[in-house]
Amino acid sequence: MPLFLTFAMTFIQCRTTAAPEKNEYMHPANEPADSAGAWTFTPEPISTQEPAAASAKAPYPAPETVTVKNGDEVQEMDMQSYLVGVVAAEMPASFEPEALKAQGVAARSYALYCAATGRHGDTAQVCTDFACCQAWSSEDTLRRNWGDSYDEKLEKIKTAVEATAGEYLCYDGAPVFAAFHSSSAGATEDCGAIWSARPYLISVDSPETAEVPNYISSVELSALDFRDTVLYARPDADFTGDESEWIGEITHDESGRVASAVLGGEKLSGTELRSLFSLRSTAFTLEYTGSSFLFTVTGFGHGVGMSQYGANAMAKSGADYREILAHYYPGTQLVK
Repeated sequence: MPLFLTFAMTFIQCRTTAAPEKNEYMHPANEPADSAGAWTFTPEPISTQEPAAASAKAPYPAPETVTVKNGDEVQEMDMQSYLVGVVAAEMPASFEPEALKAQGVAARSYALYCAATGRHGDTAQVCTDFACCQAWSSEDTLRRNWGDSYDEKLEKIKTAVEATAGEYLCYDGAPVFAAFHSSSAGATEDCGAIWSARPYLISVDSPETAEVPNYISSVELSALDFRDTVLYARPDADFTGDESEWIGEITHDESGRVASAVLGGEKLSGTELRSLFSLRSTAFTLEYTGSSFLFTVTGFGHGVGMSQYGANAMAKSGADYREILAHYYPGTQLVK
């Protein structure tokens, strides 16, 4: 019997919501895909505020292996080895150990979520395409990327993954959609603002600062380029008036990100504008300077779930990985 079926048979089939987009670190967001069947189970909870006993066990622990689609190949990987490749691809090895641990738990949670929702049908439980599931780097890739520091960085990430072996986040008895992104602009995004709402993916404060690389970025366009880009998405937009009047009402959501903007009399969502103009996030301002149109953007990513730079800032301030996870995924249980 294929491994994914063996894993799935430990669950009870239930109703599901739409499956999410992939997680994000230094790459653009995609729209969520439709989900397949889902399963729930009842692992033993571990408090997200109290350290767990090393001997704590659950009736349905995380599997020791995972079926991974890597390009055209499908292979069975040791879960811990797979997660080392994910954390290495998704978070800088220079980050604090507690942030790396939080990333390891989020990655394991997300892998189990993908497996439980049957995202890849009978082919695999998860893939290495960041635009679908989450990124993963092979040993050869890491050796090329890290050079002489390979051994040191690999050991640091291995230690973080091993320290959280078997731990993942649950909500209502199922692995959570543990979305994460690079950096936020003071607060994360509510999942319901861009995808299906989830009670554990709400807007929370995020402590990263301007020390984040490229935390503030900008995109400047000529009036012609700005007009043509909007017309590509909204052919009925009217740009016959003065250029200073092309920008209409801009609305913001609870997190401060742009919810919508009226351009040339046509309303576009913040996520649509991010895609159209290749913006790093929807936390932006837009102004006409008198000669061009200027987007000033803060942070990077869709903004949902754990901010990686926010997690690192929390770790630097003394928070452990349990506190980081409890902050960014409120209401979830850390289980093992």
